[in-house]
Amino acid sequence: MARFWFISAPLYSHTDWGGFLKTARALQARSHEVLWLSEAPLERAIAQRGIAFRAIRQTGWLWPPPPPPDFSKIPPQEAVSLRYRRALDTWLSEELVGDAVDALLDLEDEIGRPDAIVSDPFLSASAIAAELLDVPLVICGWPAQATLDEQQLFPVQRDLSSDSQRRIQRLCDRFGVAGRNFSRGSAPSIVSERLHITYFTPGWYQSEMATILPQTQFVGGKPSPPLVREPQWLREIPHERGLGLVTLGTIFTGDLGFYSWAAQAVASAGLIPVVTLGWNPITVEKKAELKRALPAGTRLLNWAPYEQVLPRCAMMIHHGGMGTTHCAVTHGLRQIVVPHAADQRIQGRRVAEAKVGLHLTAHDVRQGQLREGARALLAADWVKEKALGLAREMAALGGVERAAELVEGVVG
Repeated sequence: MARFWFISAPLYSHTDWGGFLKTARALQARSHEVLWLSEAPLERAIAQRGIAFRAIRQTGWLWPPPPPPDFSKIPPQEAVSLRYRRALDTWLSEELVGDAVDALLDLEDEIGRPDAIVSDPFLSASAIAAELLDVPLVICGWPAQATLDEQQLFPVQRDLSSDSQRRIQRLCDRFGVAGRNFSRGSAPSIVSERLHITYFTPGWYQSEMATILPQTQFVGGKPSPPLVREPQWLREIPHERGLGLVTLGTIFTGDLGFYSWAAQAVASAGLIPVVTLGWNPITVEKKAELKRALPAGTRLLNWAPYEQVLPRCAMMIHHGGMGTTHCAVTHGLRQIVVPHAADQRIQGRRVAEAKVGLHLTAHDVRQGQLREGARALLAADWVKEKALGLAREMAALGGVERAAELVEGVVG
């Protein structure tokens, strides 16, 4: 039996990536000792899934971020630079990362070292702690990729690249490590020498395969069995009525206009809209305003059990979060992706390249293309066939059971 530390940022979305938390559960089912480490807000969600949880004071991930400035009042070039710097501060704040490394070392003193650290793709503290503890690092949810040639970067990206390299070097100097779990090219990132697991297929990365490093393993995935009883609202909808799910995930959920436009598009395609808002607070007045803007028959919810709802969906309109996209792919759904932040544009591009859906911008939405896109996708039988074919390819790779085998291999 091996001991694994799973480490994530204190956001529920960072436990997913297509199968991160499910991999922890699969390893535990194989009689390994699994401990999930994050900050206290995540404790309930992890404990509900039967994984032992230990709160640490810091993970090194800056959340919530400081309030953004009014970008409309900032010159465009300066605004772009500021957005990049805010993103860099999220995963590479020297103060926060240093405190997180100390927190992990304190835990090692208290309970002993793990046999391996299995990490969220963007936690710099995991990379440093694994080297200090001399244990393998496994990254779940993101491929290992070669860095870009510096000439391919925009000037603002080159500036941020130099800044990130300096930050990493100062952290490595502080802890006396070589930085073996960081790439050192033009766009520094966390790169395990041993294993990266992605919960998609090689074809999903068709335009990026030339940059993906050999320690990357593709395990795909498949739908999970239902964990809860079918909710009453779903039982009341006749099975012959198709559904269309609209979601912005769990973090960037404040774009109420998106829910209205997407639900109208779903209804125009002849489907019943199911809109999930997440748990971020919305004022009573705003929620009432949203309800008035939704088409008749829309089911408006904070959360929906995907295992029950997605098999009855014909389409999904969403933000492009990796976990959400993974669910849509494994269920063989047509998709429309409207990115709102972070890596979501990458997922939107991959959906379009795989020909299982559309990638639209906010401008496209304002121009009415959601409605046109939903109708076109639903009428295109070949898109449905593509989506079902991709779902079969995903399932054939083994999913989280294969991921668990690979993680076992780094300590075998």
